[in-house]
Amino acid sequence: MKGAGPGQAAGREDAHELTEVARELALRAGEVTLRYFGEVLAADLKSDGSPVTSADREAEGLLREEIERRYPDHSILGEEFGERVGSAPVRWVLDPIDGTRAFMRGVPLYAVLIGIEVAGTATVGVAHFPALDETIVACRGRGCTWWTSSAAPPLTSHVSEVRDIGEAMALTTDPATILSSPIASGWRDLSDSTRLVRGWGDAYGHVLVATGRAEIMIDPVLSSWDAAPLLPIVEESGGRFTDLSGHQTIHGGSGVSTNGHLHEVTLRLITEAG
Repeated sequence: MKGAGPGQAAGREDAHELTEVARELALRAGEVTLRYFGEVLAADLKSDGSPVTSADREAEGLLREEIERRYPDHSILGEEFGERVGSAPVRWVLDPIDGTRAFMRGVPLYAVLIGIEVAGTATVGVAHFPALDETIVACRGRGCTWWTSSAAPPLTSHVSEVRDIGEAMALTTDPATILSSPIASGWRDLSDSTRLVRGWGDAYGHVLVATGRAEIMIDPVLSSWDAAPLLPIVEESGGRFTDLSGHQTIHGGSGVSTNGHLHEVTLRLITEAG
């Protein structure tokens, strides 16, 4: 099938096609990253101080080349190579290695992230964890599917039913970052209110919420290419994803994933103390 033509929004059939293509490309990019995983890699520092490796660049290069070949009128926004603006109201948002620092240390929780916006709405989300052989894929209105491994049958992803904040597990990517942010006191209040607090971060923390293995994930700093797949993944699993202000957006600069039942109390604890 062909992608949406110039001036056309992707319909339901196109959204299904885009979801399948996004999953395929995430798996292929993951194979690129595994060729480097476990090696000692040289890294350059970007303007924000974060590292970028040859693995990041090669994986994003593959994604962009394939998207441009298949959908030449689609826009592409990637962490490593910026934005290419197309004529169709479809934009691919790419993070070839989410968790580069973890990747460089041989930690297997890094991910290939692909999000797709259709007419400004976050519609498709794919998070593939190559070293774990785990993949989760969502399409707005079509649910969220979780492969615990490539050999396992797919499961329907769903959040937990925990409704008591005192029974919840809360996660964040970097305790040092959150404790030096404006929500530091709120994070302490949230930590004191929950049963468990852990640092299983980056996209993996949000996916733990989507698959019912945790209830709350807080990222005080989150780029659009980090958030793009997370919103549909979490929402199609029955949860909620917003920024710290409570807005449903991938462009808010922060991210809060919950099982939905605990979203309002989480935001209240985080923001009232601040």
